Amino acid sequence: MGRIAALLALSIALGVYYVAAESLPDLSLWWEVAFLSFLVIPAVFALVYLALPLYRAPRLLVAGVAVALLAAVLQLVDLDVLANFAKLAAVTLIAWWFLTYFETVAWVAVVALIIPWVDAISVWRGPTKHIVTHQRELFTTFSFAFPVPGEENTAQLGLPDLMFFALFLGASARWGLRTKLTWAAMTLSFGATLALAVARDSGGLPALPLLALGFLMPNADLLWRRLRAEKAWGSLRSERSDAAGP
Repeated sequence: MGRIAALLALSIALGVYYVAAESLPDLSLWWEVAFLSFLVIPAVFALVYLALPLYRAPRLLVAGVAVALLAAVLQLVDLDVLANFAKLAAVTLIAWWFLTYFETVAWVAVVALIIPWVDAISVWRGPTKHIVTHQRELFTTFSFAFPVPGEENTAQLGLPDLMFFALFLGASARWGLRTKLTWAAMTLSFGATLALAVARDSGGLPALPLLALGFLMPNADLLWRRLRAEKAWGSLRSERSDAAGP
């Protein structure tokens, strides 16, 4: 009940902020970065943390697709704030469904090592760069917005960034890693990416490299132990299978 109450209270608080953001005092650039990095972004991803027990729920794909369709309808009727959070819910549920196909934590670690390179290539030279540069409306549709206080502008994260956040957080809970520390590190990684983008005066930077570090670094020792244990268990099963053979 405590999680549900906290989830409802935080949802209401974020809804009020999203509706009233343009009416708030305008801040200087770096105060805006700090406000988003240490208040708004952590508050948004606290919703995912509070909903974390759902990663074991059944029919996650059905629920995720249903919420994704709801998000599309809400966006069509210009209920952008509700559509924004429906997108977050949809990709989170789909990420947790996807997690059910990971047999060991080693699979998650491999994904965390590979996706930063894929994301970087996509943002700097691939389809993401083309969409951001030439099809901004499409990027807005498939991204999550963080309103800047006192302005009409928003900071944005692509939906794959949200999906991998939920995937890594769910993995940390499923395999007994440092869930709270992982959540904090990954949340701050988004703020760090935002700060780097502002400092470089770039149109955007790939968020997955620092996000992957936010998952790997707090859990490096635990991941190593689990990887060794899984390797040892695999070897033992192989030996038993050979011994039972003809």
